[in-house]
Amino acid sequence: MTSVFQHALGADFDRLHPRLRRRFAVDGETDLGCVGTGTMDRVWRGGAFTWPFLRLGAVRHILFPETGRQIPFTIENYAYTDTYGRPTLTFVRTFQVTPHRRRRFDATMVWSARRGVLVDYLGTHQHLAVDLHLSVDAAGGLTIRSGVQRFPNGLTCPAALTGEARVREWYDDRADRFRIEVRVTNRRFGPLFGYEGSFTVDHVPSHRAPVPAAVRPLRENPRE
Repeated sequence: MTSVFQHALGADFDRLHPRLRRRFAVDGETDLGCVGTGTMDRVWRGGAFTWPFLRLGAVRHILFPETGRQIPFTIENYAYTDTYGRPTLTFVRTFQVTPHRRRRFDATMVWSARRGVLVDYLGTHQHLAVDLHLSVDAAGGLTIRSGVQRFPNGLTCPAALTGEARVREWYDDRADRFRIEVRVTNRRFGPLFGYEGSFTVDHVPSHRAPVPAAVRPLRENPRE
C-alpha cells in the first residue's frame, strides 16, 4: 500500500531526508506504524481570549489551553484503511502538561483519491476536515500548511473563524533527532497556539496487529 504522504507529495517524496522518508512511508505493510517520544521545549498559546476556545477543544482532543516548557511528548502514527476504503494515518500527540495531567491532540490524515488531496480530520469524532498543502525544502524537511476547513456537514468554515496551521518537521543529523515546529494563527487575532521540540522514533513492525483502538477516531467522517 502507498502511504498517504507518498500520495500527497508524489515525486517530491524522494526529496525528503532519508529519516523522514522512512517515517512518512508508514503504510501498514512495510511498517504498521511509528511511535515518537521526546520533549517539547515550549508549548504556548495566544492571549487570554484563546483560553475558552482551547479549553473547549480539549474536550474532544483538539488543542488545549495549558502551556509550559520541557513537556514530555509522544506521537503515534499508525497506518490502516478506514471504513470507507481510504488510506489513513493517525497523528495522535500526547503532552504531559503536568505530572498528573495529559492532553491529547488527535488527527487522522486521509488520502482523498477523488480530490487528489490529503485531508486532516481533527478530534475524536473527526469534527473538522482540513485540506493540507505539503512541500519539501532544500534540506529535506517537510512543511505542511492548512487550507480550506469544513464541518462534518460539508459547510466551509469562515476564514475569519479558523486557525491557519503551519507545521515544519526536519531531521537534525547532529543531534540524531527529529525536530518539529507547529504554529497556529488567525488572520485577525494573530497567534493562537503552538509548540516546538524534538523526538526520536521507533518503528512498529507490520506483523504487530491490529492498530491500537486508542489511536483510532470514535467516528469516521465520509466527507472529503
